[in-house]
Amino acid sequence: MTTDTDTFTRDWQDWHRAQEARLAAPHGFLAITGLHWLDETPQRFPDAPGAWRTGPDGVVVTLDDGDELLVDGRPVRGEHRFGVLPERGGVDAVWGDAVIEVAKRGGSDIVRPRHPDAPLRTAFTGTPAYAPDPRWSVTGRYVPFDEPRPTTVGAAVEGLEHVYDAPGRVEFELDGRQWALTAFPGHGAGLTVLFTDATSGVTTYAANRVLALAAPAADGTVTVDFNRAANLPCAYTDLATCPLPPAENRLPLAIEAGHRIPRERGGV
Repeated sequence: MTTDTDTFTRDWQDWHRAQEARLAAPHGFLAITGLHWLDETPQRFPDAPGAWRTGPDGVVVTLDDGDELLVDGRPVRGEHRFGVLPERGGVDAVWGDAVIEVAKRGGSDIVRPRHPDAPLRTAFTGTPAYAPDPRWSVTGRYVPFDEPRPTTVGAAVEGLEHVYDAPGRVEFELDGRQWALTAFPGHGAGLTVLFTDATSGVTTYAANRVLALAAPAADGTVTVDFNRAANLPCAYTDLATCPLPPAENRLPLAIEAGHRIPRERGGV
């Protein structure tokens, strides 16, 4: 039993370190310095080169003489057209030691520069988290819907909405009660679950946490490990457009597992 617990803890520590590394990478979310919304009027930003605009044909930047971006490894100068971007898609353009993210979120085109020397990144000391506990890891069952259900959710940015095609729900038992959470598509054949619980706004971030689930087995079984409930970028910065959970994913249960309120938001 001790060996199993030790392995469980080591696996969780590896997961936690990987989460922290992605977040605090030189061009990770802690490196973001601005969230700029584009329209048809050319705009200049203090943390990106050139003048930016968007329209029916997509995002366009007009660079000043001497400025250069690397797009897909190719240097571009003067005017560059990024084209029409897909929802939740984007392009990373390299500018010196910075990356200029050009993306579409909630139907709008944005420019979101990422600079390695951003104060939020350089001051980062890690994310507080509950100690891993096997009681919060349970076997659930994935129940697909007859057809994916378009599901509209709010966002960390007021007035913005995200739409996901929910393929099904995940059912599980915890503390002697049955629960169900609507799932969104995840990486590969995996699933993503956005949720809040009775700890939200108390010891965990108020707006949301996210749980990435591996692809269900052939019989629908899936591991639901709340020890791996992670903060989304909006838990650290107001320069994120993270989705909020659907109403049915707001659990009245206190899930004392996973990431806690970041120090950047007053956590301990």
